[in-house]
Amino acid sequence: MKTLEYNDYGQAPAIAERPAPQAAMGEVLVRVAGAALNPLDTKIHAGYMTDFFLAAFPYVPGTDISGTIEAIGDGVSGWKIGDEIIARLDPSKGGAFAEFAAVPADQLVRAPTSMPLAESAGLVTIGGTAWQILFDEFAVASGQRVLVHGAAGPVGAFATQLAVQAGAEVFATASAQDADYVRGLGAAQVIDYRNERFEDQLSDIDLVVDTVGGDVEERSLKVLKQGGTLIATPVPPDADRARAAGVEAKFVFHRSDAAKLGHVAERADHGVKVRLDRMVRFEEGADAFARQAGGDAKGKIIFKPRN
Repeated sequence: MKTLEYNDYGQAPAIAERPAPQAAMGEVLVRVAGAALNPLDTKIHAGYMTDFFLAAFPYVPGTDISGTIEAIGDGVSGWKIGDEIIARLDPSKGGAFAEFAAVPADQLVRAPTSMPLAESAGLVTIGGTAWQILFDEFAVASGQRVLVHGAAGPVGAFATQLAVQAGAEVFATASAQDADYVRGLGAAQVIDYRNERFEDQLSDIDLVVDTVGGDVEERSLKVLKQGGTLIATPVPPDADRARAAGVEAKFVFHRSDAAKLGHVAERADHGVKVRLDRMVRFEEGADAFARQAGGDAKGKIIFKPRN
């Protein structure tokens, strides 16, 4: 099979040929339709995540896949050849950027039917992270006021849509050029972060979703109601500073969970969408990694192993 891989941190990803994996006990073999590129993939590639995910070279990166079950290993029930699935692979093992992937059956989720199969790979990490923020670490509910920073980004956009579907009143920060897009997700107000200060316009917020970091964290404490919650994804927030302000601060790093991903797929079939930056081939791998690492992607970059 064809793969996209590299042999050392920082080395440009390149196409290689490998034997296709086999479905071991408890696994299925998936013919990959789409594999989404995430910030985590570029951080692993740059060598920033060695304390958490130590790559074994040659390393085939990627965690988020969609595809069709090609073969079923022993001990697997409830699935059949031809089923369309989405799944998240172990980041330390990678393997998504390949024509085939062996996937533990307990990580499989039926792909949503509301979008092309290849594009549904874009749901996996961003949807799971947004779900974790809103429903695992918080309990977003109708009538609450939610502020999403970076609402045009993949996680922010998904969180905005989930919160709106839950009945919350959602406020958002984004660039002026993305304002119409974010309003289309259901945000009641979009604040241009380049020219406006959100803390001058908002108050009594129940939950702040911070996908941006920097001074946004400290400024967000000013708009939260007493007892409110800030949840950050870039870096762990200052819990002591938040406590002094009478609020709670949490950090979320995505945890793979098939049950959670099942909720995400269901939400996709109820109208939650993924913004697609582009579909690319393995031949475009180095450029795709550079685009993602440079912050130029407007939505998800998805590798499509076959035309």
